[in-house]
Amino acid sequence: MELNKILSTVDHTLLSQGATWEEIRAVCDDGMKYHTASVCIPASYVRQAKDYVGDKLAVCTVIGFPNGYSTAAAKCFEAEDAVRNGADEIDMVINIGWVKDQQWEALLEEIRAVKAACGGRILKVIIETCLLTDAEKVKLCEIVSNSGAEFIKTSTGFAGGGATREDVALFAAHVAPHVKIKAAGGISSLQDAEDFIRLGASRLGTSRIVKAVKGIEGSGY
Repeated sequence: MELNKILSTVDHTLLSQGATWEEIRAVCDDGMKYHTASVCIPASYVRQAKDYVGDKLAVCTVIGFPNGYSTAAAKCFEAEDAVRNGADEIDMVINIGWVKDQQWEALLEEIRAVKAACGGRILKVIIETCLLTDAEKVKLCEIVSNSGAEFIKTSTGFAGGGATREDVALFAAHVAPHVKIKAAGGISSLQDAEDFIRLGASRLGTSRIVKAVKGIEGSGY
């Protein structure tokens, strides 16, 4: 698979708690240089990043992150604030406790409310697969398919597990055709990236793919 195709799926990500503006700017520079799908960064840097990249690169941020148990109203406020600051895409974390309690209608209503708060921007719904049973994952494929969100996403990368090939294949088998898949967490090589794309992911949340490409360039190949 061509490198350019792989890079075009990457949400080049930096979400560490201690991320500085210098580091965020470097991620933005990489995103513009390698034509990634977006940069995914903390909400506090969205306005500064958008001013820096302009229309050259989409800026994505996260809400309800990483635990997902803030109120729906708080998540909607976060989404609205991010959009006002220039965010092009929003990745939200669902309430995992509600999944365990089978509060399916509450989950659907929350995602729909956040989608409305996004003001037409792309919404990706993080369901944190490492904490769920396969039956719960299948049910959430149905809920996300009915929510108006554009993507279902595997993981935050902060819960002890990331994307697996099995989960992406499960998503591909159970989401509606209009819902896209984002694999995130633990994608560390070009082979990983290629595998996830072939299984049905159209976005990859990772910091390592650009680093891998830089390594290839540095080796002279």
